[in-house]
Amino acid sequence: MIERPRYLQRLKTFQDKDLIKVVTGVRRCGKSTLLDLMKEDLLSQDVPSDRILSFKMESMEYDGLDDYRELYRIVMDCARGLTHPYLFFDELQDVPGWERAINSLRVDLDCDIYITGSNAHLLSSELSTLISGRYIEVEMRPLVFEEYLRFRGFTRIAASPSLAQTSDGSIAALADLFADYRRFGGFPFLSLSEPDLETHRAYMRTLYETVIVRDILERARRRGDRELQNRALLERICAFLADNVGNPNSVNSIAKAIKAEGLYAVNDTVDAYVAALTRAYLFYHVQRFDIKGKDLLKTNGKHYVVDTGIRSYLDGYRDADLGHVLENIVFHQLSYQGYGVNVGKLRSGEVDFVAQRGAERVYIQVTENMLDDDTMRRELAPLRAIPDAYPKMVVVGSGEYPADIDGIRIVRIEDYLLSD
Repeated sequence: MIERPRYLQRLKTFQDKDLIKVVTGVRRCGKSTLLDLMKEDLLSQDVPSDRILSFKMESMEYDGLDDYRELYRIVMDCARGLTHPYLFFDELQDVPGWERAINSLRVDLDCDIYITGSNAHLLSSELSTLISGRYIEVEMRPLVFEEYLRFRGFTRIAASPSLAQTSDGSIAALADLFADYRRFGGFPFLSLSEPDLETHRAYMRTLYETVIVRDILERARRRGDRELQNRALLERICAFLADNVGNPNSVNSIAKAIKAEGLYAVNDTVDAYVAALTRAYLFYHVQRFDIKGKDLLKTNGKHYVVDTGIRSYLDGYRDADLGHVLENIVFHQLSYQGYGVNVGKLRSGEVDFVAQRGAERVYIQVTENMLDDDTMRRELAPLRAIPDAYPKMVVVGSGEYPADIDGIRIVRIEDYLLSD
């Protein structure tokens, strides 16, 4: 297993504290592996293996388990006689009332609890109320570019920063590796070897089917949610959001677009389907922020897909609209680094990202290139219009530019993604 130290360290920070550790994220992004890494770390701390108990809820061993009381009894039986057991639950969200069992285990047993789940229902208001803030969320996503290089076995060559090499001496252009990452995304399993189109397509097909059918449609059926039963409509909205990453949109604009293609849905129904896609971590919604008024706005936010490889699959690998694909990648990089991210609104235009982390703030524009004067003026104008002194930068996909224009940093995408 290849470590993802940022996530592992977050789990370790809360080890043996009276907090339920909840690892969330889209399927196959590495949640189960993170739990395995945590178990390995416990063993390295000389925790006896019999005190580490794993419950993989998608195993046939627990097929048909639909009673939280039975889940509680199973765990208590396994933990009988153990001093401070470590309990790991994988994909727990489909056991009705699971939060009652987990809360009772926390109260009745001197233990340390770790959970994964692939749907944001896992952290519903019901759970939050029940355990009164006694949990910490670790949200995982597919690999950022630095992690992707590590999974591929490449390290950037300090003396030749446009190149990267493997331990056996193989050398590749960093731009080519980034092109692979941009097109095929960063799901860990696929990132362990050189990209192959057919393998990627087959993997994305099964992932997509699992999320659409199991995590959304079947879950809605079990919950009696009749509004979320139209697969054709769900898939069309998913395709629309993937095709329009980085574009401002609203429930009304989505409804009009799909109506033009012969599918009809009222705004409330479209809103329900978009919410289901975000709860399954396929998409992330980013609100607009009025830079001068310093208020969050409720309308015309943006959506970003969890992994650009999913967009490529849904888009037929056309490599269309590369500027917005780069924007999607930068969004996840900022989130990975711990920034809260919004879209910046000004009277004179829009700033792709207003990223804030504590007292720190940075304004970022993302573009495929600024090779002509009109494009450069268009990208720089909103940043120039911002009245405060926080750092400002443009992240570009290609081309050579000055490192600084009027105090605005110009950074190549590969350099930005590999910076500290």
